[in-house]
Amino acid sequence: MMFRSLLLAVPLIGLTANAMAQDVAAGEKSFNKCRACHQVGETAKNTVGPILNGLFGRKSGTIAGYNYSEANKNSGLTWDDAVFSDYIKDPKGKIPGTKMSFSGIKNEQEIKDLTAFLKQFAADGKKGG
Repeated sequence: MMFRSLLLAVPLIGLTANAMAQDVAAGEKSFNKCRACHQVGETAKNTVGPILNGLFGRKSGTIAGYNYSEANKNSGLTWDDAVFSDYIKDPKGKIPGTKMSFSGIKNEQEIKDLTAFLKQFAADGKKGG
């Protein structure tokens, strides 16, 4: 009986893990909040904000051709999951003096999904990076 119960429980554990996994499609939808200022992809250009290709692993304030605030250039941050999560929740709280005026994304799952979406884009804008 115990073995049978275990067999029934294992698929449920998998469903729970999948429900908590990062969802790239949901992240793309969340990126709509960012599109007014940021671009990603092979044709991305700096606009109100810098391009976000190759964001993870990059030092803050280093995209060529974008006029960053001194606060951003001198933050000493390197973008990773934790730094991005803290920043996107409250940009001005994480980097006081940043030019980014965005109220933030507070939902942890939405942040994970957005992170998964952005991580697709290598520095050259190609997916798979």
